[in-house]
Amino acid sequence: MATIQKITPHLWFNGNAEEAVNFYVSLFDNSRIVSVSRYGKSGPGPEGAVLVIGFELAGQRFAAINAGPEFKFTEAVSFFVGCDSQAEIDTLWAKLTADGGREQPCGWLKDRYGLSWQINSTELPGLMTGDPEAADRVMAAVLQMKKVDIARLKEAHRG
Repeated sequence: MATIQKITPHLWFNGNAEEAVNFYVSLFDNSRIVSVSRYGKSGPGPEGAVLVIGFELAGQRFAAINAGPEFKFTEAVSFFVGCDSQAEIDTLWAKLTADGGREQPCGWLKDRYGLSWQINSTELPGLMTGDPEAADRVMAAVLQMKKVDIARLKEAHRG
């Protein structure tokens, strides 16, 4: 019997859930579409159109629902992606900001669907703990960045 993740985030889309999920699945290893359900004759969407798509990103379960224009994504919810290298940050940043995505301060961005992401280094927590003065320098550096630059963070940590 398959295990069910205790909490599964559901993302609300206005007719483009399938397109968005295909894009997200293409970005991360260990990602796939798990299930697709479609509207039937009774609607409320067009018969055969995608209603809900279950998917995994890096092994984490999500669902996307085509539910209409009533609700939009805000920065109140974002996905943090811990990257192991500058190359990973650069690649994800370029793909997620392409075709209408927008850079935002401190390693944040909005993708073309309006979903907020934090693309950051797995090294950041270690650079922010211990020496309070070093942590303050790192925070000052982060506040000056849009896309995170690991070398600059390490330089700020060293002083």
